[in-house]
Amino acid sequence: MFEAAAGAAPLAARMRPRTLDEVGGQQHLLAPGKPLRVAMERGETGSILFWGPPGTGKTTLARLVAHHVRGEFVAFSAVSEGVPRLREIVSAAEGLRAAGRRTILFVDEIHRFNKGQQDYLLPHAESGLLTLIGATTENPSFELNGALLSRLRVFVLQPLTPDDIKGVIRRALEDTDRGLGKLQCAIDDDALEVLAAESDGDARRALTVLEAAVSLWDGGRQTVETADGVERTASSVQLPLSLLQIQDALQRRFAQYDKTGESHYNTISAYHKALRGSDPDGALYWLARMIDGGEDPMYIARRTVRFASEDIGLADPRALQIAIAARDAFHFLGSPEGELALAEAAVYLATAPKSNRVYVAWGAAQAAARETPAAGVPLHIRNAPTKLMKELGYGAGYEYAHAVPEGYTPQDYLPDEVAERVFYEPTGFGFEKEIGKRLEWWRTLRDRAAASAGGVDAAAHRPDGPLETE
Repeated sequence: MFEAAAGAAPLAARMRPRTLDEVGGQQHLLAPGKPLRVAMERGETGSILFWGPPGTGKTTLARLVAHHVRGEFVAFSAVSEGVPRLREIVSAAEGLRAAGRRTILFVDEIHRFNKGQQDYLLPHAESGLLTLIGATTENPSFELNGALLSRLRVFVLQPLTPDDIKGVIRRALEDTDRGLGKLQCAIDDDALEVLAAESDGDARRALTVLEAAVSLWDGGRQTVETADGVERTASSVQLPLSLLQIQDALQRRFAQYDKTGESHYNTISAYHKALRGSDPDGALYWLARMIDGGEDPMYIARRTVRFASEDIGLADPRALQIAIAARDAFHFLGSPEGELALAEAAVYLATAPKSNRVYVAWGAAQAAARETPAAGVPLHIRNAPTKLMKELGYGAGYEYAHAVPEGYTPQDYLPDEVAERVFYEPTGFGFEKEIGKRLEWWRTLRDRAAASAGGVDAAAHRPDGPLETE
């Protein structure tokens, strides 16, 4: 079996690209004539920020920038170091500048910079004393203050494609200096496909798994059985890395998910939009991604309940009941048993008729209430618990709906300032279709009453009967 030399750097570190042409992927930035490559070749990058998923080359590109601009590369950890270390770097940079040399300050995980670190660094980056290169997996617009972000050119790195990953793997197997070339180890085509696909665009992961798989490789020996039944080792047979060895090395893929970062908001957004788009498969997939990534299931349940009211509403009144029941079921059962209740709710909500009319109506009603905060309650629907209030007209003219056969009496319930406003207008889908029929029937009764009060022959305008509600 292959064994790494004691103290040897991991394969991913040894295979770090030394030139732009060795960098896998990112051709939208590094192909000839593209902005980052041009800036690096001219040695005039300025302060920049690399934003992208793990294993896409952020640290590599930072080192290559320092090489191309002929600067002193200084690494700083936003996690373990603070302002005292920054002061040391600034002092050293002043000395280097006096000698005509530039300082490239590389801040990995720059999204973990606290306000004090950002404020201290800002004037030195602005003056050019430090050429700042940041690397982050998080959306910088959420994590960096506007003043610092405005002084950085942001380059977005994409996950490597499977073909990019295959190229990285082949170079590592062929490189006799830094890679595994001396072992003359090949890889089976199926194994290469699986490794490239399951690396999730992360070159570091691909090389780490490859190194682990090579440790399981038997060095190219094969045990064969001859005609006389005696097993012998055929050392001349060169066996490639097998799919089984790659699968053993891969083990389980862990979700790239940050419960407080951009992936959190993007994934819950995808779940919500799949529900709204009536796609149960998409809803189940994003639900599974969140659960697998360690999201709080009660957060998912709360968003599911919200969706039932916002995007389904009265098109299917049971949707809210199902969502609440799923929340309660998970609270009662816990994980993993309760996850099935969330999945059931997701499928129900995705396949339910959709309406946001309650959501829209509530927003319009809130806006109207804020526009007319002093509008008085109409006298006929005011409470009249005392004799004085009755004498003042409180409750006068109020008609009791249950006292008439239809169970409805046409009268105004809005103040004069918003008397003509209509907030809720049902769709023609699901249960809201039935609500629409009821509202139309009540409008007919109001029109009939208005015609009668105006001296018009109500009989001439009387419909044959109530609108059907079934």
